[in-house]
Amino acid sequence: MVTIMKDKLTLFTKYLLDFMFYMGIVVIVTLPLSIKFYGHYNTYFAENYYSLCVIFFLSGIFAVLILRELRKMFRSVLNDDCFIRENVISLDHMSIYSFFIAVITACRLFLYLTPAVLVVILVFIIAGLFSKVLARVFDKAVTYKLENDLTI
Repeated sequence: MVTIMKDKLTLFTKYLLDFMFYMGIVVIVTLPLSIKFYGHYNTYFAENYYSLCVIFFLSGIFAVLILRELRKMFRSVLNDDCFIRENVISLDHMSIYSFFIAVITACRLFLYLTPAVLVVILVFIIAGLFSKVLARVFDKAVTYKLENDLTI
């Protein structure tokens, strides 16, 4: 019963990551139209159309790159081989992408200061730090695994 639930959760997570990745691409591609449309209802978006297009486009690209790295890592989970060097590299990339999103979002502070922007910046700084630390943990685990494999 536990294995069935684990398999369902694993498949759900895989499909969720896939959905988010492809929808992220769709959102990025349709971003100029979305911002233009929303500008009819919110003057802030209309007045800062080009700046917001650039900020959201760059943030979206890095968010999709984070999802791509998560999908790569998830393949190793499905293959039951999590402690591999590629996951360390993916975690390092994810930390860099998270820091870039935090910096890009900080640029938005010059346009309009909201508590939500500050929260997004904080979340991505924490995500970047967490990914960096987790990369070091995975690096040690991979090293220990490789040493054990050579010993056997």
